[in-house]
Amino acid sequence: MEGREILLPRAIFQKILDHCRSLRPEEACGLVAADGSGRPVAVLPVTNSLHSPVRYQMDPREQFDAMKRIRREGWSLFAIFHSHPLSEPAPSPTDIRQAFYPEAYMIIVGLEKEPAVARGFVVQEGEVAERLLRVVEDPLP
Repeated sequence: MEGREILLPRAIFQKILDHCRSLRPEEACGLVAADGSGRPVAVLPVTNSLHSPVRYQMDPREQFDAMKRIRREGWSLFAIFHSHPLSEPAPSPTDIRQAFYPEAYMIIVGLEKEPAVARGFVVQEGEVAERLLRVVEDPLP
């Protein structure tokens, strides 16, 4: 997790937004995979088994299958994303407690107002650091 910013290709960012908007008013969630050079290449939506507007829990089977696909394709876990349909895109105390993959970025999409706002974070050992999330034209430089 080098650098001070998270670069997302526009197509990847759009897939995240579309998935999050499609499940409103529930929180949406999923994974973003990166290729061997660390460039995001795939969005893997996962069902929020809580079907809640204020919390999410990835369906264990779907999360397992997504992680298996990431390994099979030779990818790495780039980010875990979820939406906040009713609030700002900032990590809640629950989000911070449940950040079990410190090597992955946390991307939160705020859907409280349009246009939607997405922010990126690094969460390690309960400490949160925001990273500039920048959408770039495809392909990444």
